[in-house]
This record gives sequence, structure tokens and C-alpha cells, in this order.
Amino acid sequence: MQIQRKLPNWWRQACLSLLIPTLAYSCHSPLASSEESLEAVDYVDTKMGGISHLLVPTYPTVHLPNSLMRVHPQRSDYASEQISGLPLILTSHRGVSAFSLSPRTDVTDSIPSTTRYSYDEEVIRPYSYDVFLVEPEVKVSYAPSAQSAIYTFTFEDDRKGHYLVFSTAKGELQAFGRTLRGYQELEDSTRVYLYAESDVTPQSYGLRDETTGRVSLNHQGAEGKTIALAYSEQGVRLRYGISYISVEQARRNVEREIQSFEASLIAKAGRNEWMKALSKIEIEGGTKEERTVFYTSLYRVYERMVCLSEEGRYWSAFDRTVHDDAGVPFYTDDWLWDTYRATHPLRILLDPLKEQQMLTSYLRMAEQSTDGWLPTFPEVTGDTHRMNGSHTIATFADAYAKGVTGFNLSAAYQASKKTLTEKSYLPWTRIPKGPLSEYMDKNGYFPALHPGEVEQDPRVTKWEKRQSVAVSLAAAYDYWCLSQLAKFSGHDAEADGYLRRSYDYRKLFNYETGFFHPKDGRGRFIEPFDYELSGGLGARDYYDENNAYTYRWDVLHNPADLIYLMGGKERFIDYLDETLRTPLSMSKWEFYSHLPDQTGNVGQFTMANEPSLHIPYLYNYAGAPWRTQRLIRKLIDTWFRADLMGVPGDEDGGGMSAFVVFSMMGLYPITPGLPVYNIGTPFFPKMTLHLASGRTFVIEAEGASSVNKYIQRAELNGKPLDRPWIRHSELVAGGRLVFTMGSRPNKNWGAKTPPPSAERINLDKE
Repeated sequence: MQIQRKLPNWWRQACLSLLIPTLAYSCHSPLASSEESLEAVDYVDTKMGGISHLLVPTYPTVHLPNSLMRVHPQRSDYASEQISGLPLILTSHRGVSAFSLSPRTDVTDSIPSTTRYSYDEEVIRPYSYDVFLVEPEVKVSYAPSAQSAIYTFTFEDDRKGHYLVFSTAKGELQAFGRTLRGYQELEDSTRVYLYAESDVTPQSYGLRDETTGRVSLNHQGAEGKTIALAYSEQGVRLRYGISYISVEQARRNVEREIQSFEASLIAKAGRNEWMKALSKIEIEGGTKEERTVFYTSLYRVYERMVCLSEEGRYWSAFDRTVHDDAGVPFYTDDWLWDTYRATHPLRILLDPLKEQQMLTSYLRMAEQSTDGWLPTFPEVTGDTHRMNGSHTIATFADAYAKGVTGFNLSAAYQASKKTLTEKSYLPWTRIPKGPLSEYMDKNGYFPALHPGEVEQDPRVTKWEKRQSVAVSLAAAYDYWCLSQLAKFSGHDAEADGYLRRSYDYRKLFNYETGFFHPKDGRGRFIEPFDYELSGGLGARDYYDENNAYTYRWDVLHNPADLIYLMGGKERFIDYLDETLRTPLSMSKWEFYSHLPDQTGNVGQFTMANEPSLHIPYLYNYAGAPWRTQRLIRKLIDTWFRADLMGVPGDEDGGGMSAFVVFSMMGLYPITPGLPVYNIGTPFFPKMTLHLASGRTFVIEAEGASSVNKYIQRAELNGKPLDRPWIRHSELVAGGRLVFTMGSRPNKNWGAKTPPPSAERINLDKE
């Protein structure tokens, strides 16, 4: 039975018609609709994960898919008693608003630049925000477009004043007539510009004294960092545009996108954009909780990257210049250490053209930078080069391997080669190679310090340390991705050389323990060593945010060789089981004081951090797909739920959510760069992927549930499929993948044909 049913066409058209604003919320509110009439966007629960298990919660971001304009309530998490003003634009996915807007009923005494509010009746949808500010008794509604937005304010007590206070932390604002304009300085010469227009003319204007906090009113206008506009009307509507180019461009953005002051029209248009995005994956059946987790996760994947092109031009912080985009939009804001694993591969399936544009954006960043290196964490203000590795290379290798070829392959290869040849391997740095990186180029691993040994290299950051094993493993994978790009572009000899370097992870493998173990500059293992706790805070002396149990499996490109190193499939399975079954050696509060990022524990396995996402699928390589099926169902059901603590760790703007989307589909791309998907366990009786080509790929699993999680047999386009993986080419060709599910494992299905790994070459055991 089809559970998710679409509304009749005539009713949908009525709801979406811009001629009927009164239906803006009533026709699609989940509270007002029966479950059978809900559409994909109605299942999105923006509060899911809004209280963190330990570190950073999810934020209920209101925006259109991959758009410049985005906001969320300014508070530490959902449990916060107050919000700090109203946001106008977030410049990064968990950032603080560049400007603040504070409705007030008086400005007679000293006031803060941004007012804090108790609030109630908050309703947050992907495309709208409604809240009641308790003390001033103001009802607020908000709806965004791509580069502009609209606020509606209703002051419920007409006996008091009606003020809107605008502020900028580092910039300048000007107000006169019905308009307000200004800018805020960000980092590295980047400015964000604001143009706002109210539907009524202010009665007076006020400038806040930055020393005393007092506001002086006049009837001409105001100029400064904090400005108050006084209105005689109870209802005020404000439309505004944002730009990284100029105030004039901000004005053009809002006038192009929002022609009236009707917030309901913008909310309906936004809802329609979200329906187009989320409906690319249509699900049938499953529980309401499962559908909520799925579509909420898919919504979060669209939070980044964001499009900076404004009428064919964009600001680039990489050379501090405004450029013509030549018809190819420019995107930024991406934490690639998190997103290369599943977010980019998911976008290749759902929107390959947009992924192609994002890859072209990376090449532009490299071209515009002084060093010519690819970015690692590109944001609006430039490359923040966080974490370790150069995994932008993986996004190019994965896209080209899967047929997304509309970017300049030669430029991608040369920029990737230049990055690995010249840029330091040290984490959190964007500097040329020094002695430590040169040592790794010569010896195949990054040297580690012994406990208590004082760091002598000033290039090493005091907080992030050397991360010697994590850096070594990341580079091995990056070199494999580079070898793929070299092969694609016809540089066969170089491809062979990079392929050999992709096996350098072997230099740190400890055959006696089965772990990747740090070595010092003389080639000696660091001893004594505790694989759970050694490495200081976040294990950063040797690993990164996670302990050795996680990095034991950080060979994304070559699980087959990892099986060989560990002594065969049975030992490989034993080590996987050991990771999941070895308890913490101390209380949780003690453990998390050492490894605060490693939450969501199942034994030593962490569901809360991206380097762990592929681990549950590794049983497929060792002839035990049923173990993957059991584990994936348990992990998703345990750690991802439609509630305030329903995300186990930092979600990282789509990095973890893409894992949920793929896993609930029953697929996962363990190795970006190989056009292959591992099969896990499907969560829904039927799922339809609407591909960019116009084809559909249907995944059927009648009876799939938390009980019937085991695959008994499978068919691909009517032919038996007895392998726990499928090719990308099989998926994008369209067709039907049908699973027969059961409550007991079929230990034979898929056991004899493991997923592909990197090309095997002859290397002596080291």
C-alpha cells in the first residue's frame, strides 16, 4: 500500500497558486493534515538533533536548497531559554548572523545593540519561521528566497511603541525614508551588504550611542552601527536583500526576488522549491518516524554548499575580487573532511549538474589563490584549511569515475597534483611543505613524537598537534584519488607512481596488534601505547578526534588489502567485532574528557564522527553481508531518531546526514573514486530515485522493517543479484532492484563476491 500519497492535482495547484495567499499554511501544515496527505517536506523536523549529546547540536536552518540566504534562531541549542535578536544572514552553516534585528516597544533607556528575548509559539519549517516574542508581545513571521527574505512584525499592544533596531558588529548602517542599507566586515576583506525596505515609512529614526546605549531620535535619518526605526503602525513588513558584492546588488536581489510584502507568497514559493528537491527520492511505506528521519536528513544535505552568484557575478575571497561567472554559478562553504564521504556522492545521484558546478568552483578557488592549491574547507571568507588531508581531490575522482565530466579534468589533475606536491601535510595549515612533510614524502609516513617529547617544529599547531597516523592514512587515500585522476587524464606512468604511494598506509601497520600504530622518526613504534586513549585530547598526537579503533579501518580505497594485512577474512571480522564489542575502559564522563568527539558509542565504535561512517559496511568485503545488514539497522534505529537528541554527534552540515539517507536507501559509497555502492539493508518497502536523466531507479523491499532486515535474495532488472554491491552505471541506467527480506540472516547471500577495492599491485610485505 502506498503510504505517502500525493494531493489531487487541482488541490495542489490551488495550494501553490500565488493568487490564494490565505492557503499559505493551512493546506500543508502537518498539524492540519492527515498523515496520508503529507508530502516530503512535511516530514522534515527541523528540531531533530537540536540538543547535542555533547558538542554541537543541529541548527534549524531556514533557507532554500543551497542558497545564499539562510538563518536560524540565534541560541546555543533548542533548550536555550532566550534567543538573541532576529537573524538577517548567516555567513557559515553554524555561524552567527552578520546583522541583527530586534523588535522593541521602547528605546527610552539604555538598550543593547541586540535584544535577548523569551519566546513562544515557535514553528520552524525549512521555508519559514514563526515565533512570538514574549516580553515585547510581538508576533514574527519570516520567509526566505535565494538572496533575499521578508519579515512580518505584529506588535500586539498598541499602547506601546513600535521599534525595529538594526545592528552590525563591525560595519555601518544608514537609514532614510523607508530604506535601510549598510555592510558588515567579515574576515579577509570580505563584506556582506544589506538593503532593506519596509512597507511603511518610519515615524522617526534613532542612533544608538555605542558607549551609553542611549538612542537619540530624529525625523531625518540615521547613520551608525546600531539604528532604531520607530513606526506608528502595529504591523510592519520588511523585505531585504543580501549581497557579497555591493549594497546596490543587494537592492537588485530583493527587487528581483520579492516584488510585494506578502510573506505567505514567499513561503509558498519556498515550499515548492523544497518539494522539488526532496521529491527526487520518493518513499512508500515505513513508519512515520522513519520517514521523518529520512527526509530531515535529506533536508540537511541541501544546507551546503551555497551559491554566491548574483546575476552572473560573484565575490571570491580567494583573490578579493568580483568575477563574472560565465554562466556557471559559483559555490562555496564546504567542510570537505566531512562531506566528500557521502554528501558529494549523494549530490552526484540527485543533481549532477550542481555537483559539476561545485567542482568548477573548486578549480576557480585554486586558480584565484596565490599558491594554486585546492581548498580544504572553503567558506565565504576563503579557505579555512581545517582538519587533515586534501580530500577535494576525492570529489573530482569520484565525479569523473561516475560520468560527471563537465569540469576541466586537466585542470583538476594539475591542481590536485600541485596541492599534494607542495602543500604541507600538517593539519589545520595552508603552508608549504617543511621537514616533517618532506620526511613523509621520503619514508611514506608522518613521524610521531613519544609521550612527553617536546615539539620542536613551530609549524605544528599547539592544539591540533601532528596527528601522525591520521595524516598518513589521509594522504594514502588522497594519492589513490590522484592516481585515478592521472589515469583518467592519460598520465599512466604518474598514475602508477601515485598508486604505489596509496599503499603507504602499510608503513604504519602493526602486524602483531592489527592496528595502525604511530612511528617515530627512526622507524620505531611509539611504546608503550594504549589504542583507546593514547594521543592526548582527541588523540590528536597520533589520530584525530577519534582513537585507534576508528583509524584501524581508515583505508577507504583498499579494504581488500586491509583484509590481507590482518591475516584473512576471519581475522578481519574478529577485529571488526572487537571494535564494536570492546567496552570503554572507564566511565563515560572520563572517556569523553579524552575524546569528546567520539560519542554515539557501540563499544569503541563511534556513530558520531565521519571517519566511522563506512565501518559497518566492511563486513561485505569479508563475506558476511548479513552482519552489515544487522548492524546498519541497529545503528540507524538507535542513534538517528525524530527527537531533540536524535543525532549522535556533530552533524557537520550534511556530512553525517548523507550517511543516513544512503543507508536508509540500502546503499553506501564506501570509496569515493570507485563507481560502486555497497548494499546494506533497505528501510522502506519501496523507494524511487528520480534521476536527472529522467529515468527512475526503484528499490523494492516488501516487508522491510526493523525485524525483516536481512536480505534473503535480490534481483536487478529481473536477473538474480548475488553480490552486496552494485555499479553506479547500473543505478543511473534506471531500473529496479528488488530485495526479498526476512527476519533471519541468509548467510550465503552475497558472501562470495565482495565489493571492488583499489587495483592490486605487487608489494613486498613490510
